[in-house]
Amino acid sequence: MTATGIEQHPEVILRLDDVSKVYSGIVAVKRANLELRRGAVNVLVGENGAGKSTLMKIIAGVERPTLGRIILDGEPVFFSSPAEAQAHGIGMIFQELNLFSNMSVAENIFATREITRGLRGIDHAEQVAKADGFLKRLDAGISAETMVEDLPIGQQQLVEIAKAMSLNARILIMDEPTSALSAAEVEILFKVINELKAQGVAIVYISHRLEELMRIGDYITVLRDGQITGQAMVKDIDTRWIVRSMIGSDAKDFARAVDHNIGEEAFRAEGISLARRTGGLAVDDVTLSVRAGEILGIYGLMGAGRSEFFECVMGRHRHATGKIFINGREVRERDTTRRIRRGLALIPEDRQREGLVPVLSIASNLTLASLRRFVRIFHVVESAEKRAIKAIIQDLSIKAPNPDFEVTSMSGGNQQKVVIGKALMTYPKVLLMDEPSRGIDVGAKADVFRTMRRLAGSGLAILFSTSDLEEVMALSDRIAVLSNGKLVAVFDRHGVTEEAIVAASAKGHTQIRDHAS
Repeated sequence: MTATGIEQHPEVILRLDDVSKVYSGIVAVKRANLELRRGAVNVLVGENGAGKSTLMKIIAGVERPTLGRIILDGEPVFFSSPAEAQAHGIGMIFQELNLFSNMSVAENIFATREITRGLRGIDHAEQVAKADGFLKRLDAGISAETMVEDLPIGQQQLVEIAKAMSLNARILIMDEPTSALSAAEVEILFKVINELKAQGVAIVYISHRLEELMRIGDYITVLRDGQITGQAMVKDIDTRWIVRSMIGSDAKDFARAVDHNIGEEAFRAEGISLARRTGGLAVDDVTLSVRAGEILGIYGLMGAGRSEFFECVMGRHRHATGKIFINGREVRERDTTRRIRRGLALIPEDRQREGLVPVLSIASNLTLASLRRFVRIFHVVESAEKRAIKAIIQDLSIKAPNPDFEVTSMSGGNQQKVVIGKALMTYPKVLLMDEPSRGIDVGAKADVFRTMRRLAGSGLAILFSTSDLEEVMALSDRIAVLSNGKLVAVFDRHGVTEEAIVAASAKGHTQIRDHAS
């Protein structure tokens, strides 16, 4: 019993009592009761839009609860800003990266908390030394003096984690911390989490990777439609229990391939190469093709060159070399806009920075790349635009109560569907999807994968990249493996094993085995 008369278990550092959050009449969280324990990993899971990130933003001071209260160390608290929450020992790693690309890694880690030398200003050398220490604990392989804009998204994720570690938080919230990490980096993160647990830190861990949750979690809370539907100790449950609590059934639908006719070659890349700024090749003489109605999965770990290959195809690197063909005709246009008009579309890995304009509405984001379709003389025909928006929202099952709301009001999974919808509204012949399931839950994944299969069935050629073996095995008609920028193997999905794909990805030399040709 505390001085205020609030009874709390000594292991519990923070408690939410009947917390609700309402946005513009939409209930994001409803009467949530949650306890976070010291020295434990408190797992939070649920479909996109279930209210997980909203609940954590309330704890981190980013959002204020509409109703209910926060009890910290047995005392009611109210955070008017993230700085107040940090002052109470609460840190958060956000799902969408929150970094300044034009600043160094060290400057990002200590932003708003700079180390100073009295009147002499910021002690840059000390910041670099301390930042390097955090990065070394994560085995990040990054210099603290590197500019963030020069880092791939996976290493940017490690910078976010290092930034949170620098807070010396008593409560550390990790929202999808492994979404862009390789398997080796995930192992290092888990080691750091165990160190923090031993120091008594309460970890809140949000992820859609159920196997991760079972491995790292101590306590689990499941949310569905803004309400808590299940709480348990992880040792007492299994993944089927989690899925049932999340979506009301235990079916994990990866939308496995349905046989359909595969047509003629729709896309071919020949000898695509891209030099790195730091030397060497990010993409090294990659040649591959995709047929109409075919899904080609491109598998590789971080640094394999998957994203860079897609960027070359879309014309984002003018100094890239090689040729691309659509329906047998060479695409000579070098800029992204005209390549989109030729029938190419890209769903980028980083939807927040590259796929969406956060200050615009859902509707405006959907039509951003296809607005010229609705222009007559000098005016946009709003009725035609609205019909197209309504149709794509229905077609992709996008949860958008009002298309005029800002796109950032949506869950991660629905934001991803908006990015897909924006691409589809350009009527592409070839669709490139870079990690399409990054940061979305099992239900939203199934929706995205069903959409991919349906689009392939209608004759669209799809290339998608992933570092998830289960996904690439379940979705692909053929599987191309990249390693160190090289295409090292191409497999037909029939008869290929996970072991063969992993073995190929570990090789750095070209050894093409295309059983489909």
